[in-house]
Amino acid sequence: MASTSPSALSPPEVPMELHACNRKKLLDSLRKHLSDSSRPLHGFVLLQGGEEKTRYCTDHCELFRQESYFAYLFGVREPSFYGAIDIATGNSILFAPRLPADYAVWLGEIMPPSYFQERYMVSMVYYTDEITQVLVDQYKGSGKPLLFLLHGLNTDSNNFSKPAEFEGIENFETDLRTLHPILTECRVVKSDLELALIQFANDISSEAHVEVMRNTKANMKEYQLESMFLHHTYMYGGCRHCSYTCICATGENSAVLHYGHAAAPNDRTLEDGDMALLDMGAEYSFYGSDITCTFPVNGKFTSDQSLIYNAVLDAHDAVINTMKPGISWVDMHKLAEKVILESLVKGNILVGHVEDMMGERLGAIFMPHGLGHLLGIDTHDPGGYPKGVERPKEPGLKSLRTARHLQEGMVITVEPGCYFIDALLVPAMKNANTSKFFNREILDRFKNVGGVRIESDVLVTANGSKNMTKVPRKTWEIEAVMAGGPWPLGKASNHSENGGEAKV
Repeated sequence: MASTSPSALSPPEVPMELHACNRKKLLDSLRKHLSDSSRPLHGFVLLQGGEEKTRYCTDHCELFRQESYFAYLFGVREPSFYGAIDIATGNSILFAPRLPADYAVWLGEIMPPSYFQERYMVSMVYYTDEITQVLVDQYKGSGKPLLFLLHGLNTDSNNFSKPAEFEGIENFETDLRTLHPILTECRVVKSDLELALIQFANDISSEAHVEVMRNTKANMKEYQLESMFLHHTYMYGGCRHCSYTCICATGENSAVLHYGHAAAPNDRTLEDGDMALLDMGAEYSFYGSDITCTFPVNGKFTSDQSLIYNAVLDAHDAVINTMKPGISWVDMHKLAEKVILESLVKGNILVGHVEDMMGERLGAIFMPHGLGHLLGIDTHDPGGYPKGVERPKEPGLKSLRTARHLQEGMVITVEPGCYFIDALLVPAMKNANTSKFFNREILDRFKNVGGVRIESDVLVTANGSKNMTKVPRKTWEIEAVMAGGPWPLGKASNHSENGGEAKV
């Protein structure tokens, strides 16, 4: 029987030492870069935190979430702050907004600078209207003080980071090129303190996925599955924020890769015989998770559903078992495609030689998205394409959010999928180079499967990988849990069946 307790977890304390360590990591990297470039070790890193926003022209304030680079370095949860790091001394300085007296009437106690200094473990705290004076006074170099501002391209969104702006900035020299690539690279490899938060986000999200799995029934609405997940992660995990908009796709909707947006708002009625593809991950103290489970709404896989599901699961497991430092992520994507294509050939959905299919990039018809992405403070954490790493141009591969070689300490999602998308299948079946591979009669039978995606968050270890996600994956595990069986499984099989340390 399922556990009577709704959760075995409670939100952990978040040590501000985590952000102090992040600042030191940046300081060490920046000082090394400046030394190697024969530049003086002085000036300030200056970041502007996020601003609270209202909904269009109304007075409705949207729930604030800190800008990610600022969160990484300072851990500040309040809006309208600035933060600086003195390169010469290593001192960290926060600048808090000077709040009006009536703030105390409507929004609570106005905290003094000493409160923020202690809470966020920084060297000193001043007000934002004192930035110019404080930085000029602290500067020990000659001429105008130098500010290293954050400005660079996010290769996932194609948006640029916004450099800090403040009254009096004309009194400073500014450098817009140095900081972004160095700070981004700092975020790529996670510390043990960061990993603990990512693990908790995974643990509470895994638990919530299992709760949703157990309570899913035909005739429910997709948004009810989303609601159950959000309730569990907030109620028992203290996760006020989600890492991204939940994707709760059933039936044909599961072939819509980013379902759940405003035009497709998780509102279909579940039908007996549907597959559900649920891509949902909680965020805890800025650090996120990103987990996808796919399962039959009625708790029993059909043979056709099993075929596609196991094709994806085999690809998922093959990648995790091969991952280790030095491995090319592009090669991992190709490995996932190859395993899926082999399964589709075995199931007579495709005919021909898999190597020929790989040459024609047929895998991209069934898995048009990339295999995975870096994960951390952002769901799609930055650093996927640093200078010198080129984005592939071939179908499927061009959707990869990174083409790097793996490094110890990276957290990356492994999320192969197999989808039946008419917008891709119809042209491929008409194309002279690819039409020969399709067994149309059998293929038509699988259209109602929609799509399957299996996504876990995986840490690259010194000589392999560790799956941080703990959900039922094998078809028999899912069926057992949906029938009321326990999760996790008994200790004897927990390591081998529950996403433990990968054997490499």
